[in-house]
Amino acid sequence: MDRRSFVRNACLGSASLYFHGFAHGAQSDIPSPKAPHIETRGLSQPMPSPLGMPGLFPGRVVELSSSEAIVRNRVSQPLIKEMLERGMKELTGENSAQAAWAKFVEPKDIVGIKINPSGAPACCSSPEIVREIVTGVQSVGVPAGNIIVYDRYAYEIDIGSYQALVPANVKVMGVQDAFTGTAGYDMAIYCDANFFGEWETRSYMASVVARGVTKIINVPTMKDHSAAGVTGCLKNLGYGTFNNVARSHRAPYSFTDPLIGVMCSVEPLRSKAVLHIMDGMRQVWHGGPLTQVQDFIYPAGMLYVGTDPVAMDTLELEAIEKKRRDEGAPSVWEHDPASITSNDHEFFHDPKKNLFYRRPGHIASAGKLGLGVADRAQIDHRRIA
Repeated sequence: MDRRSFVRNACLGSASLYFHGFAHGAQSDIPSPKAPHIETRGLSQPMPSPLGMPGLFPGRVVELSSSEAIVRNRVSQPLIKEMLERGMKELTGENSAQAAWAKFVEPKDIVGIKINPSGAPACCSSPEIVREIVTGVQSVGVPAGNIIVYDRYAYEIDIGSYQALVPANVKVMGVQDAFTGTAGYDMAIYCDANFFGEWETRSYMASVVARGVTKIINVPTMKDHSAAGVTGCLKNLGYGTFNNVARSHRAPYSFTDPLIGVMCSVEPLRSKAVLHIMDGMRQVWHGGPLTQVQDFIYPAGMLYVGTDPVAMDTLELEAIEKKRRDEGAPSVWEHDPASITSNDHEFFHDPKKNLFYRRPGHIASAGKLGLGVADRAQIDHRRIA
């Protein structure tokens, strides 16, 4: 399965769900495929970790921004250091960055840093942010050899050159080398659903998540997504942890809502993801997740810090929607049949075109699964300029 072309919490064995239609944003005049039956199986855990999603600070998101954080497409390492330290202290209420980091990791941990290299080199998790996260984790006493920077596809990590850009002795790995195969995945943890009649109906959890790392720090990028509406914390975690996921959207229809949130509910992923740091240095407002068109990549110079992926994605969606309005582009909620194209080139160069009827409702659906706060009025949005 190519790159272009899911899971209720199942910690006690297996479970199944049936979703009746799409979530908020769907239009009755657009026919949609019958919603699938989903069976999931996760690791048995005596008790979910209190650090797991939505984490220690449900509903709280710290937003930091600076016009000088990214200049001429170069990210300032000193400013990133200052922004991240202030963000961690504001999030936790601690007086020092080290004390803030100590709330999430301890010296015995094996810490996974889940990056998003998709869209490299134009827009991917900034190495400057990854380096500061490594510094923060090491400040608590975690050795470099116990830190793993990872993502699903090794080739995208190679394009981003992360091996050369992270501190020495930090491991960098892709779960899989090519588009197919199950090497690198745990056959005991899976999501089983038949979306469009595909021959392989299971998606397996990455072994490094299932039985490798003990904590995960999620580093998504701020960008739109042609099927899910936005790529944020939830999608970066869910679709970056399970294999065989592109099958959930076949043009022009998508089952990304509510499947992204359901994937994030599977243990041990839910308990291990303890912190989310969203990279908004570059904001992709159209053509995501793979665009290389600079016209649609805005140097926003932003950083979000929090433990609640739903609240963070809610604010990200709001920011991308505002940017699209400012640029005269339609909302990601719009389901106009005339906007759908099968021509990739047309999609990548025309913000009024899309490949799918987008499903940004996956964020609210994840909130209903208990992964965080989706109600905008209940989000503690703290801004630091």
